[in-house]
This record gives sequence, C-alpha cells and structure tokens, in this order.
Amino acid sequence: MAFVVAATWKAKPGEAERVTEVIRKMTPLSRAEEGNVFYQAQVNPEDPETFFLYEQYTDAQAYEDHKNTPHFQENVFGYILEYLAERSVKTYETIDA
Repeated sequence: MAFVVAATWKAKPGEAERVTEVIRKMTPLSRAEEGNVFYQAQVNPEDPETFFLYEQYTDAQAYEDHKNTPHFQENVFGYILEYLAERSVKTYETIDA
C-alpha cells in the first residue's frame, strides 16, 4: 500500500508563471526524496492558472517527511502560498490487488 497526495493549486491572476517556476524547482528535489515513488505536476490547458500535483509516497510518514524538507518549507510554506488563490490537498491510500 502506498500513500497518494492529490493537490490542486489555483494561482492568483497573473501569477501562473511564478507557480510554474516553483513547481519546476520542487519537482527534482521531491523526486529525489527517499520515500517518494512518483511526483508529477500538470497544468490545465483550458485554465493555465490551475495546477494539479499527483504525488505518491511509500507511506504517510514519507509524505510527512516531504512536508518537513527545507525545499518544501521554503518554496511552499515560505513563498508560493502567497501567490495562490486556492489550494486543495487530498490524500488516499492505494488498494493493493
């Protein structure tokens, strides 16, 4: 069983490029984390200010570890939240067959 995070970010008007820059910075750092299984961001082609992040971790603790990394603290909590109009984070566990 893996731990899945589905996050949606809606940039404030005119801030989509700033959000994209942070995602580009965060992606390789997040993928390199020990407990990361998959990390991919998408942008809505019909609404380029809306982003969807799909993340998968070995377990819930690995996700907690991710949130406590310096790059997450600095780029998400310390920077990008100011440029988001909305932010939604939902978590799931995979169903093993």
